[in-house]
Amino acid sequence: MASSILIKVTCLAMICLIFDIPLANAGQTCGQIKGSLLPCLGYLRNPGPIAPVVCCNGVWTVNDQAKTLPERKDACECIKSTLISIPGLDPNAVQGLPNKCGVKLPFPIGANMDCNKLGDGMH
Repeated sequence: MASSILIKVTCLAMICLIFDIPLANAGQTCGQIKGSLLPCLGYLRNPGPIAPVVCCNGVWTVNDQAKTLPERKDACECIKSTLISIPGLDPNAVQGLPNKCGVKLPFPIGANMDCNKLGDGMH
């Protein structure tokens, strides 16, 4: 069973690398964002009382590297499209992940978020 999960994670990582399309004005590509957040996949499918440290490190990395409003909007669009494309994610775990990792966001995270309404108060 562990090898099955490893194969799935490896395949997902390869897909992320293949579709690594740079975002306009972004400090990080969508592929880099996906790579940072990949360790969160298991938690977002089957959440526990705490998010894994490696997952939170990825959340912090994405948040810290999205400094400008255009970078935040690009990161938001990447996260939104990724959330839409991965089946089986727990919407409550997705929405609560930033808080579980100690990242305060002024907007809810989810597949229905409106990235055009982001403000400068993301950090």
